Amino acid sequence: MTIDSQLNFILELEKLKGVIRQTILLTGERQENTAEHSWHIAIAALTLAPFADKPIDISRVVKMLLIHDIIEIDAGDTFAFDKDGYEDKFEREKAAADRIFGLLPDEQGEGFKSLWLEFEMVETNDSEFANAIDRLLPFLQNVYTEGQSSWVRHGISVDQVIKRNEISSRASKELWATMQKLIERSVEQGWLKSG
Repeated sequence: MTIDSQLNFILELEKLKGVIRQTILLTGERQENTAEHSWHIAIAALTLAPFADKPIDISRVVKMLLIHDIIEIDAGDTFAFDKDGYEDKFEREKAAADRIFGLLPDEQGEGFKSLWLEFEMVETNDSEFANAIDRLLPFLQNVYTEGQSSWVRHGISVDQVIKRNEISSRASKELWATMQKLIERSVEQGWLKSG
């Protein structure tokens, strides 16, 4: 085995820095990119792991969080509340996963793709916690920018936010209780539409 395919894969990941997301930085100066998001959610998972209600392997959770958005190089970032974008999201992302993870040697590429698929299916404790953390960061960015990150701009309602983040109630009661308080505050302040 040579290192060439791994280096090509690593160089391909540079493109994540150019994938722009809907959420803005807390400073409000610009939108974040997917590479920044991936780093931030990995650190958040490490930090919040003690609050997981079910047994998790934090190493697998962090790997999942670092790997799951790689497909955005080809598929782009689908905004969480974009109904039309979700219609073919899985197909676009699967094609991206096949190509990008296919740059690696078979066993390694299949391992990464398997973690990506586990994240997407949300059928394990690890993937449930990873999904809760992945959704937490854009949520916090909206709360602490007074909805300016994306809620106000897109007219997002409290029902949409609850539905999007309900997975947190299965992953961590403590996290969900905190989020519910922040949701109530956001509605009271007018950052989220009620109903």
